[in-house]
Amino acid sequence: MAEISILGLTTLVVFSWAVSISNSLPDYGSDDNNGSFFTVSSFRYPKSQVRPYDTRYIRVDLPPWFSSLNLAMESDVDITAKSISKISKSLLPVICFRDGSPPLPDASASALEGLELGRLFNGSFEGAQDVEIAEQCYPMQKNISLRLTNEQISPGAWYVGLFNGIGVTRTQGKMIVRSSAFSFSANISVEGCKTATMWGPSCNQTIYPLACSRFANQTGSVVSCSDSVPSSCLTGVETKTYALDVDGIAEQLVIMASNVKVDSNETYLMCYARFGAIATETLHDYAGNIHKVPLVINKPKVGRWYIVVSFPGRENRLVQGTDSSSKVCFSMNVKVLGCPEGKAGLNCGQQIYMLQAVMRRGSLTPFESYYFPVNDDSPSGSSTDFPLEPIFSNVSSLPELDASTWTYFLMNIPQGGAGGHIHFRLTSDSTRQYEVYLRFGGLPTVDDRDYYYANRTSASRSMFFSLYNSSQEKVDFYVLYAREGTWSLGLRQLSESTAVTDSKGPPTLVSLSLERCPRRCSSHGNCRFAFDASGLTSYSFCACDRTHGGFDCGIEIVSHQGHIIQSIALIASNAAALLPAYWALRQREYPEWVLFTSSGISSALYHACDVGTWCVLTYNVLQFMDFWLSFMAVVGTFVYLSTADEAVKRTIHTVVAILTALLALTKATRASNIIIVLAIGSLGLLIGFLVEFVTKYRSYCGSAGFSLNMLDRPRAVKEWFSNLIKTLEKRFRWGFVVAGLVAFTMAAVSFKVETSSSYWIWHSIWHFTIYTSSFFFLCSKIPIVNNENQTHQGADNYELTRQDSLPRN
Repeated sequence: MAEISILGLTTLVVFSWAVSISNSLPDYGSDDNNGSFFTVSSFRYPKSQVRPYDTRYIRVDLPPWFSSLNLAMESDVDITAKSISKISKSLLPVICFRDGSPPLPDASASALEGLELGRLFNGSFEGAQDVEIAEQCYPMQKNISLRLTNEQISPGAWYVGLFNGIGVTRTQGKMIVRSSAFSFSANISVEGCKTATMWGPSCNQTIYPLACSRFANQTGSVVSCSDSVPSSCLTGVETKTYALDVDGIAEQLVIMASNVKVDSNETYLMCYARFGAIATETLHDYAGNIHKVPLVINKPKVGRWYIVVSFPGRENRLVQGTDSSSKVCFSMNVKVLGCPEGKAGLNCGQQIYMLQAVMRRGSLTPFESYYFPVNDDSPSGSSTDFPLEPIFSNVSSLPELDASTWTYFLMNIPQGGAGGHIHFRLTSDSTRQYEVYLRFGGLPTVDDRDYYYANRTSASRSMFFSLYNSSQEKVDFYVLYAREGTWSLGLRQLSESTAVTDSKGPPTLVSLSLERCPRRCSSHGNCRFAFDASGLTSYSFCACDRTHGGFDCGIEIVSHQGHIIQSIALIASNAAALLPAYWALRQREYPEWVLFTSSGISSALYHACDVGTWCVLTYNVLQFMDFWLSFMAVVGTFVYLSTADEAVKRTIHTVVAILTALLALTKATRASNIIIVLAIGSLGLLIGFLVEFVTKYRSYCGSAGFSLNMLDRPRAVKEWFSNLIKTLEKRFRWGFVVAGLVAFTMAAVSFKVETSSSYWIWHSIWHFTIYTSSFFFLCSKIPIVNNENQTHQGADNYELTRQDSLPRN
């Protein structure tokens, strides 16, 4: 797989964005006529190339006060709605979006099979029907322009991924790549609201702050917040929006209204709460009537919450013509309830542990670390596990554990480490049954979690959750590309196994780590790391061997037996070089014999190294020797067919050796090289014939017998052309020439249809046909006996003898 400098589809829900197509890259920025905006950041990414099976990632940081994200991208990809169905996903350029961490469209074969690419951008659309942003991918297009507001995406990191082909073969090591690259350029800007109390897409929504105070004792902590205005009043068409920051892990967020006074029969006071974005009647995370009963949010996420208070169905009242001027007055009160340090759960009766990151020794990739409880002294310096028995012994006697025992762990993914993977492993020889729940930014529950594992038949189906060989005694899974920040892990021990025994068997061990490549690429590849285009996030990827693919190199693409067959075919097919080598040796053409023999041997050694069998020299040296000698063999065949003298041939060989060496050193595998080599060979053959022609007919053209009469000139040309045809007929065995052309045509066809998956068979045919065509061409040349020279030489000898026989005085 090519080095990724990024540069990791699930179904990505199209959210409520404004998308339009443009023919240029506009410079997004703040509107000079609108003083509510200012440009937070602006980046222009110059024209870059995405090679076949390569990836680019772009990270955009959105601050809490941002109002909109603007992206304009231009590429040289020309895809229409009709052509998409004809292009394989392994060759299709794709663009993906994801909130929080890099997108990964082909994390597993099942995820790829269930992938549905979003529709092509064919205009602009707005509305609230597609609002939630998750993981969405689209076919890459020539021009893409979109604007996302703070009602559609949350503050934090937002990622764009560009993939030139997706699928399990994306990470597979390839002997040759025939697909094409594409280039792109992008312009990204982030706008924010100038006034802290104004927010929304147009920075025209007033956000009312809440005055908060904190109280803590041994039973827990309470953050009590209220409106700075003692009493707020709303009419039937008004809303009021509040913002509240939850700074740490909390158990409950309670929203209530007190001193409610209504001047009509309206008995509803609706409250809408949403994390990270302004809530509406149609877009919210929680909703409830707080006229008499508070809205309770269990285990709220850490971050900013937006609370909107309004009358319900005010649009219906306007349509029905009823009174829309009814007024309600109330006092807003919000409480954030937390547990004492080290406690969590129901009645703060369960344990929570902060995990400390310990950097992995000898790691060459950033952010690799293991996590242990902060006060845990049991792990040795080389251990990566910690036992559960001491932890669960602290909670086994609690009276509220009538159903199950929960223990929570908190771990932090550092900034820039979103390209890593959370690896959880639990091993136990006991009959205790554990369930694992993970959630970002808040404590997980059975119903509210991001990922979970209950048993082999009940686990998360997300493409970013990868389960490996799990059973009742072992749990092993990865959370791929975990977003940076605080993650909560809830370990639930079921009621039938909560009793802690004094078993002398092996302890139950837990290993929690942040790794760069899942399962170390399954021992079938190398783990490499790179940075996104902004340089803010490092991420890792697997470069698999020739027989495996997939995100973790865990998918066998070529079986062991198939690999052996492919290796034998690629290596043994070079035996065809014996045919031209044998003929050259028989004709005592020793330079051609050395050339074809060396070409066949170097090609066999190169392919033996390429398939992973044996490398007698370094890979780059073997590749250069293979391509250079192959180029020389093709050109040498053309030069051999010419009848130029040895001095001319040596000159042509020297020039050709320099040119083909340059070709082999610079992009040896490009398809255009075969055309260049054929052109060089044809030019060498033509030069040889021209030298022969000039030498042979120079005296004839300058002789007195050469008539310049205009009437005789056509006859002379016709005679010359007739002699040329006769010479060519006598020069070559045309049956071998036709056979050589047929074999060469087969070689050209096999070279043209080579793909990454069928390379072994077509390239083996290429070996056989190209050497066979050289053999036929060598056999087609008829040795020349220069009778004219012999006649002149005999005449000269006769004249010398005649002169010697004259009488001397």
